Amino acid sequence: QVQLVESGGGLVQPGGSLTLSCTAAGTIFSINEMGWYRQAPGEERRFVATITNNGNTNYADSVKGRFTIFRGVVQNTVHLQMNSLKPEDTAVYYCHSEFSRYLGDSYRDYWGQGTQVAVSS
Repeated sequence: QVQLVESGGGLVQPGGSLTLSCTAAGTIFSINEMGWYRQAPGEERRFVATITNNGNTNYADSVKGRFTIFRGVVQNTVHLQMNSLKPEDTAVYYCHSEFSRYLGDSYRDYWGQGTQVAVSS
């Protein structure tokens, strides 16, 4: 069984910081990319940031310069450092990964359960 385990959400004041973490656990052969999406109440899920297996990163315009995605020391882990948080960053944040489980397997999309981030004074 494969799962993406997220942690690090919570309540923070505007201008504050949070770090989200995601670990891909289970039988994994090759990870193509890992990243984060978010979904605010009443809105669709939107892209936030991603990092590929060769270290290339990509960010949504709304978070550029404030958020940083990077690989963790633990294998198959990715972190999202979020600085200068704004009320509009409030959402459920979902970890996403594209990986294959064994040699010859296709790359598939996997999602975490989501972690709540609330930015409010």
